[in-house]
Amino acid sequence: MTEYYYSKNPDVEHAERQWTFELRGFNFKFTTDNGVFSKSTVDYGSRALLAAVDLSEAPAGPVLDMGCGYGPIGMTIAKLAPERRIDMVDVNERALDLARKNSELNQITNVTVFESAEYQNVTDQYAAIFTNPPIRAGKDVVQNILTGAYAHLLPDGELNVVIQKKQGAPSAKKTMMSIFGNVQIIHKDKGYYILQSIKLK
Repeated sequence: MTEYYYSKNPDVEHAERQWTFELRGFNFKFTTDNGVFSKSTVDYGSRALLAAVDLSEAPAGPVLDMGCGYGPIGMTIAKLAPERRIDMVDVNERALDLARKNSELNQITNVTVFESAEYQNVTDQYAAIFTNPPIRAGKDVVQNILTGAYAHLLPDGELNVVIQKKQGAPSAKKTMMSIFGNVQIIHKDKGYYILQSIKLK
C-alpha cells in the first residue's frame, strides 16, 4: 500500500520528469515523479475543476487547495488570484516537495505548501477550499475532507469539489447538503461534477 499517491512516503523509485501544460491560459512547467497522482499529465478532474474556478463571489481571504499533489490546482488559482494567499496541503511528502519546486519553477510567490493529513495541520479559515479528493484513499477520507471543510471556511466561504458521478458524486452531494444546508452542481464535464456549497452566515 505504501506506493499509493495518498501515502506519506511512497515506496517507489524516483523517476523525475518535466513537462509543460496550459491551464486557464497560463503555461506551466511541471516536475513530477513516481508515487504522485497523475504524474504524466494534469488529470481531467483537476482540469474540470479549474475551468469552474470563479472567486468573484467569494469573500476576501486566503484559499486552500486540499490534496494539492504536485500543485496544478493551487498554482493555477494563485495565478488567477495574485492578491490572495493560496495554501496547498497534502499528506504525500514527495508531492509536497514537487509542489514547492513547481511553484518556484513557475515564479509563483503567493503560495504556502505544507503537510497535512486532511485538516490535521490546517489552522486558518478560508474564502474558498478546492479539492480533487483522493477517491482511492477510501470513503472515510473523502467524507472527512467534505465535512471538515465547514469549520475551515469564512462566512460566505465556498467548498468546491470535483468528483465523478460513478465514483460517488451523488453521495458527496448528499453529504455537502447535510453539512452546509445547500449544494449545487456548478459545472459538468464528461461525467465529472463540480459541486459547490457555501457556508452561509
